[in-house]
Amino acid sequence: MKFCSLILSLLVLAGCASGPRLDTRHPSVNQDNRIQFVVVHYTSASLERSLALLTHGEVSAHYLIGDDERATIYKLVDENRRAWHAGESEWDGRTWLNSSSIGIEIVNPGFIDTPNGRLWYPYSEAQVQALIVLLKDITQRNAINPRNIIGHSDIAPLRKLDPGPLFPWKRLAEAGVGFWPDEQAVAHQQAIFAAQLPSASWFQTELARLGYPTPQTGEWDVATHHVLAAFQMHYRPSRFDGTPDAQSAAILQVLNQTK
Repeated sequence: MKFCSLILSLLVLAGCASGPRLDTRHPSVNQDNRIQFVVVHYTSASLERSLALLTHGEVSAHYLIGDDERATIYKLVDENRRAWHAGESEWDGRTWLNSSSIGIEIVNPGFIDTPNGRLWYPYSEAQVQALIVLLKDITQRNAINPRNIIGHSDIAPLRKLDPGPLFPWKRLAEAGVGFWPDEQAVAHQQAIFAAQLPSASWFQTELARLGYPTPQTGEWDVATHHVLAAFQMHYRPSRFDGTPDAQSAAILQVLNQTK
């Protein structure tokens, strides 16, 4: 019986040896990296709680930056695998970004609502430096366009606020891992828009052109105000109430002219 089993195994192996050959000599030029975006979040929780949620909860991220003195970077999911950090999302026409992005969580409480208004928690210098190092590595290896380093609020403006108005987008751009408008060009264009503010349709078109998931209704509906607020929080965090104004229009136009 054992002899018959051995003979059968040898026959199977022989069959495999004479099967189809894998030829890898003709790679297609029509391809690119699966990873197109980096999405940044804050955790709204302590380091201990963040690690628990991201390793044993229903959400996950590729990296977590701690709030310790050295801002330790924790690798939680291999970049070749999908992490569940973006949820229902859209950027530049692509939806459900879990499949095409790397998620980075930063330990930060987010905000607290007080009788005097909402207070946002800042990021530590160590966290900013760690993030810049991490982003440089990720973007260089994956050839990610700096304009595709975005926040959770950018890809889900109707339901998310992270990484918040204190996130240092301008510093990231200065370090070569972000996208920021030329301030002189913005000032020049702002003076033009101050005389006549563009229409709702113009804002919707330009926001969508930049990448934001924006309805094209031609009206200042609730969703469009939310999208504009998310854009303002990213590029004009001093005021992000979703109200159209000349400065927001100028920033938007300059970004779209230089992307």
